[in-house]
Amino acid sequence: MRPDTHHYRDLFLNDVPLMDVRAPIEFSKGAFPGALNLPLMNDEERHQVGICYKTHGQDAAIALGNKLVSGQRKEARLQAWAQFTQDHPGGYLYCFRGGLRSSITQAWLREEAGIRYPRVVGGYKAMRGYLLDNLEQAVGSAHFQVLGGMTGTGKTDVLQQLNHSLDLEGYAHHRGSSFGKHATGQPSQIDFEHRLSITLLKKSAQGHQRFVLEDESQTIGRCSLPLSLYRGMQQWPLIWLEDSLENRITRIVRDYVQNLHAEFTEQNEPQTGFAPFAEQLRQSLGRISKRLGHQRYQLLAVIMDDALLEQERSGVLDGHRAWIHDLLTEYYDPMYIYQREQKAERVIFQGDADAVLNYLRQQS
Repeated sequence: MRPDTHHYRDLFLNDVPLMDVRAPIEFSKGAFPGALNLPLMNDEERHQVGICYKTHGQDAAIALGNKLVSGQRKEARLQAWAQFTQDHPGGYLYCFRGGLRSSITQAWLREEAGIRYPRVVGGYKAMRGYLLDNLEQAVGSAHFQVLGGMTGTGKTDVLQQLNHSLDLEGYAHHRGSSFGKHATGQPSQIDFEHRLSITLLKKSAQGHQRFVLEDESQTIGRCSLPLSLYRGMQQWPLIWLEDSLENRITRIVRDYVQNLHAEFTEQNEPQTGFAPFAEQLRQSLGRISKRLGHQRYQLLAVIMDDALLEQERSGVLDGHRAWIHDLLTEYYDPMYIYQREQKAERVIFQGDADAVLNYLRQQS
């Protein structure tokens, strides 16, 4: 049998398959990329055992757990675990602290199925602690540059062409504005932090000590940036990406209209995907209605509705350019111009996508 491991770095660097035997409610609050939840106990069983532990102690709790997870229920879980071990012979299992639940799972696999399978020492808590420590160490020791620019200049497009970039919006599954929601939901805060830390770990292992990330507010949708990272972003050198208004509008139509509609179509039947897409676009505009002012909001809402009707009728997207143009020139651009002026002393380079890419590649 392979020994139990506490080499957390190797687990994350090599994307080692992980079997998470915590309860589903624990898994949903936070896990690791690629981990599969095959719980020893479901949520209700865990709840009952927890109450028993508090009132009668560990031995009574173990006895209750054995009673609750027995017969066909136990057999089904053993079969799922055995299948995982066959599919992933190089993997590991873990529970919250690497203690009782993972030990019981190991024992049942060994005694009932003849399978010896290793666990992660310290479990989820130790692995998460390692990732958080790694994140703080990276923020403190690595060199960071921040990519800024007006809405629609294609900052994400630039980042995706760089080996040393950190795509915060990608990890948060949100584009970072009132219009930033995707058709599917965001990860939990914990999962967001894990994705960010693991990416930093892997890129550092590849030899990168310089990183570039997009200028963001403290929250990306419901995901909050680690405080140390956000504070750093207020001080690090700034590269400013420029593009024409027409190009920006075209890019926004692609990302926030065409691609978003495709996401909803993929999640629904083609004939039913348009309605939730259109509703999300309207809600996005509604979220900034107070900042727009009633009259301007009403005008943009009418233009958007007309564009959506034309898109649904004919598939033509050109009608969206009008409300996007007005939203940029009357709302987003003045706000970004002000922010650019406040950060002027930090700007070390500015230019179009080709110039910025060349500059950042030289800096890497």
